[in-house]
Amino acid sequence: MFKRTTFVPLMVLAVTAGSLATVAVRTSVLPHGSPVQTAQPADFVLTNGKIVTVEDGTPEAHAIAVRGDRIVALGSAADIKQHTGAATQVIDLNGQLVIPGFIEGHGHFNGVGEAQLNLNLMNTTSWDEIVAMVGAAVKNAKPGQWIYGRGWHQEKWTAPPSPNVEGFPTHASLDRVSPDNPVVLTHASGHARFVNAKALELSGITAATANPPGGDLLKDASGAPTGLLRERASELIRRGAGEPRRTAAERLARARKVLELAAQEVLSKGVTSFQDAGSSFADVDVMKAMVDDGKLGVRLWIMIRENNAALAQNLAKYRMVDYGNGHLTVRAIKHSIDGALGPRGAWLLEPYSDKPGDTGHNTTPIEVIAETAKLALQHDYQLCVHAIGDRANRETLNIFEKAFAANPARKDVRWRVEHAQHLHPSDIPRFGQLGVIASMQGIHCTSDAPYVPARLGARRAEDGAYVWQKLMKSGAIVTNGTDAPVEDVDPIASYYATVSRKLKDGSVFYPDQRMSRMEALRSYTIKAAHAAFEESSRGSLKVGKYADMVVLSKDITSIPEDQIPTTEVMYTIVGGKVRYKKLGIR
Repeated sequence: MFKRTTFVPLMVLAVTAGSLATVAVRTSVLPHGSPVQTAQPADFVLTNGKIVTVEDGTPEAHAIAVRGDRIVALGSAADIKQHTGAATQVIDLNGQLVIPGFIEGHGHFNGVGEAQLNLNLMNTTSWDEIVAMVGAAVKNAKPGQWIYGRGWHQEKWTAPPSPNVEGFPTHASLDRVSPDNPVVLTHASGHARFVNAKALELSGITAATANPPGGDLLKDASGAPTGLLRERASELIRRGAGEPRRTAAERLARARKVLELAAQEVLSKGVTSFQDAGSSFADVDVMKAMVDDGKLGVRLWIMIRENNAALAQNLAKYRMVDYGNGHLTVRAIKHSIDGALGPRGAWLLEPYSDKPGDTGHNTTPIEVIAETAKLALQHDYQLCVHAIGDRANRETLNIFEKAFAANPARKDVRWRVEHAQHLHPSDIPRFGQLGVIASMQGIHCTSDAPYVPARLGARRAEDGAYVWQKLMKSGAIVTNGTDAPVEDVDPIASYYATVSRKLKDGSVFYPDQRMSRMEALRSYTIKAAHAAFEESSRGSLKVGKYADMVVLSKDITSIPEDQIPTTEVMYTIVGGKVRYKKLGIR
């Protein structure tokens, strides 16, 4: 005769969208067996795969259950089966890899969208190819319409243009294919622009135009502008001059379109959170409206880039954390203290090895950034400073150190140096000592490496160029990203660069600074989350965190190194919703 069935409440963690709650799960106790749990069905289950959580206590699982926008369970396929109900969406992984969603640690979200609307010059190998692309665009352009492009890099051309000044072309070649349409072509780094004669004319730039503070116009032997404007000199270009002014409605529609294109692009690459390195308060207004409309599938963490007067007036009003179920956070400020190494705009302690007498540019005065530091502390914002050259990094660390000393009660502020590419050996330990985060980009290392020794010389390159291991040994947090659209937003390419430091010719750029597979994965997930005060809600796969994850076609943690670049994103999942699925998957 069977005994009467009894029910014992078992307390487990259940998660609803935007909240955590403890609930009772009914357990049936049978006379001759173990308790059989009946869990509340999940909305979404991934099963039969390899799940790398990047959590130390439970590094791997084979299945994961999601309810609402949160993870409710991880374990074996059998463990998670109890969370599967009639309405549960189930994806059989067939052994594929699941990792936390990639966090782009430093990119330009609007720039990613804008790149979809302009000429993409990233893969061009010669100036002649670029001129031909502009010529083709002119044929489809309206009279007087400005033509924009981005992504060229003179160091990646197979041969220097002829004629050239410092390896850069002159505008005469562009004038031939575009005499009446102004042209602006932005350097891959974003720290220089090349324009044609029409753009110079409409901008009032002549041989008599003086270099502005923090920038310069490259001129030929006769003193005439070549068309290249470095750093702050780019601000002299009057973009859109002569074109009909867009209405407010047209400007808003375009701004929303740019954000939609950016979201589509980053989600297709497995990015679930994007740390935006410099948007205006007006940009945030559009982003917030799109979050309200449910039109922004990726999570955004914004660094505000405005002058100090605007910051003082608006920081308190705009500060927000995890707005829209974690889709928008505004709690950081961005400045640039120097330029980029490619156009020789990075600020160095000693002159460039390939341009004696030139130490680059200080693009924002030190006293301006020091005043911003006070505003950041006053309003509880992180301060993020673009610093590439060794002088720029030293001056930035000095600003941070003085601000910390003046506010000893403020702990764990997680201020960041964006890029931290070229450091003097004596400044490397200061990152760990001061608790400053090095927000770096693995792909910049292998992209820039072919010309780094020429710019810096062998000694400076070895001592301080992309020294990830040296920084980590100092106790610093090192994060990863792409600086998109400077590079493709693809995390797989940057991950591969981080673990291999291998160049196209097969050589390896100072291999002792490579990260291990797990170090690199953590730099793209939990470390990046930490750098934004978001490690409690994302960056790893753990019960209670947002269900942000990526399914990859190959196991990047174990496959042969040379196979990593062939890995594809199969699914991108944000808050338990599939935001991207590779074509061909049913």
